[in-house]
Amino acid sequence: MQDLHALEPYTLHVYDISYFSGKMQAYLSYKGIPHGVHEISWAELVGRIAPRTGLVEVPVVECRDGTLLRDSTAMIEWFERRYPQPAVLPGEPAAAFFCRMLEDYADEGLWRPALYYRWAHVGDATLYARRFTEDFLSYPFVPAALLRVTVRRRQRRAYLRDEGITAANRADVERHYTDELADLEAVFRRRPFLFGDRPSLADFGYFASMFRHFGIDPTPARIMRDTAPAVYEWVARLWNARAPAYGGAAWTDAEAGLPDGLEPLLARAARRYLPALHANARAVAEGRKRYTVSLDGKTYPHLPAVPFLAWRRATLQRELTELPADAAAVVRPVLSRTGCLQWLERDGVLDDRYPQGKRLPLCTPRRLGAAGRLRLWLSGTPHHLEPRGDGRVDSA
Repeated sequence: MQDLHALEPYTLHVYDISYFSGKMQAYLSYKGIPHGVHEISWAELVGRIAPRTGLVEVPVVECRDGTLLRDSTAMIEWFERRYPQPAVLPGEPAAAFFCRMLEDYADEGLWRPALYYRWAHVGDATLYARRFTEDFLSYPFVPAALLRVTVRRRQRRAYLRDEGITAANRADVERHYTDELADLEAVFRRRPFLFGDRPSLADFGYFASMFRHFGIDPTPARIMRDTAPAVYEWVARLWNARAPAYGGAAWTDAEAGLPDGLEPLLARAARRYLPALHANARAVAEGRKRYTVSLDGKTYPHLPAVPFLAWRRATLQRELTELPADAAAVVRPVLSRTGCLQWLERDGVLDDRYPQGKRLPLCTPRRLGAAGRLRLWLSGTPHHLEPRGDGRVDSA
């Protein structure tokens, strides 16, 4: 077996306003894993990193030997195998399953409201179009004002229209955030972290949206400060958490599986996330590029079918079936009561068509011709959608 420290130090490539970058920074800092943080530029990301990872996305971890790692959840699992203490998963299988499931929901299910708040409101969108172009992206000979307008138009198309957000469901997206805050506020008034007195994988999953989006972007940050101060405090607490201070603390209700106060979060996942995972997986299996889904009574039309998300659903299903019998006896009634079980079991495991999932966090390099590189330079890649050799994106 390779020496655990042979690849140190690690370089974490991030962008300061990136959804998943803060999650990985907080995790590596908490665990005390030696690493450096590099604020990457658009030119570096597209020219050097994307052809080796397959996506124009951060964070990316670069190991000393040149190996690149991507996907924040897969990277955390990779680091947990190499640096197992203090663990971010409870030792009891039932609690560990719930922790993984909430991480998955928080990680992917809060993506839509997080990006909505950044780009739907004029003040927020203007601020981040400026930050994006001044801190990260620049094109020679393109006036800054024109670049900002172009970026804002592109981001609104990708994160509002392509996320199925319409005038009819816009208030529903906002309610998703405020309802999530209310339930998290109740939890963090009772204990410092979701699963007890120490950070868990689920905490880091929620941190992705709650730190660099909801906790900092002007409009949602004001809502958080005014209505959920305990959540606001948790954001700072997790950012500052270090293993020597918290790593030996106890998990809460580990034997019960799911700590008190977390069932409402699972119930929301059953209404707002798992139906989309199911509809997406059906679309991918059937070779469709788009699908429409109803979430909590509202229609979200023409969503892109994403093989990565079909693979995430299959992963949750596999983890459920692999539970020991005594843990399954704890988990399944809770999943049934909250409405999650029907969506995890409906139609069984569908074809995920995402072979890269077996390799993650190791990357699948992309051979991109001149046209493909130019296309990536100009437009990047949508969330989890990977380019073909010509740089165009296939969603299924």
